[in-house]
Amino acid sequence: MADYRTMQATAGARSAAIDEGLRAHMNKVYGTMSVGTLLTFLVAWAVGSSPELLGIFRDPVTLQPNILGWIIMFAPLAMVFGFSAMINRFSAAAAQLFFYGFAAVMGLSLAWIFVAFTGMSIAQVFLVTSIAFAGLSLWGYTTKKDISGWGSFLIMGVIGILVASVINIFLGSPALHFAISIIGVLIFAGLTAYDTQNIKVTYLQHAHSGDSEWLGKAAIMGALQLYLDFINLFMFLLQFLGNRE
Repeated sequence: MADYRTMQATAGARSAAIDEGLRAHMNKVYGTMSVGTLLTFLVAWAVGSSPELLGIFRDPVTLQPNILGWIIMFAPLAMVFGFSAMINRFSAAAAQLFFYGFAAVMGLSLAWIFVAFTGMSIAQVFLVTSIAFAGLSLWGYTTKKDISGWGSFLIMGVIGILVASVINIFLGSPALHFAISIIGVLIFAGLTAYDTQNIKVTYLQHAHSGDSEWLGKAAIMGALQLYLDFINLFMFLLQFLGNRE
């Protein structure tokens, strides 16, 4: 009986340690993501509010990108693929530094919104996005439902809207643009819940390993995933909720 109680106490202590570790892990994920998001909007505002700085990448009047602007536009996508492929070669500190560099580049690519949309509407959409993101992420974290099956469907949806967005750069179809925005909101709303649950499950699967370096990099990768969900959700909501200048 004493051995059984000892085993119960040990199991309870391990469970408590895992729960505490999970909270710390999620706090790091959300904290890193929040700093990256703040950095993105600060860079975007600083560049977007300066015609001289914005003119380096885009025509300040038509907002059409020049060659450097096109490079900046697609640089975040290239950086995401590169980061995912090379994450194992980075230390946790290097991965975090790369993430913040990525967030700054994303800010350059989004600077045009501070010319195209009113500051008030940007602030309002940011608030709406923050509330929606918090609710979706909380649901993904607390739900007992296994939503891992959503993954392949949502990734296919991301690829679809990415291809459609590139095509519409040349077509300039308002109807297609509106459809992409609506579908994009739905897809990234789903991804917010899916990624949150996936971050939690991944931690629980590796919590016993004690590999602090791996867990550190996993937190940065999780922050990147949720950051992308937030930014894309914000941009798609801005397309049909924002008031243009």
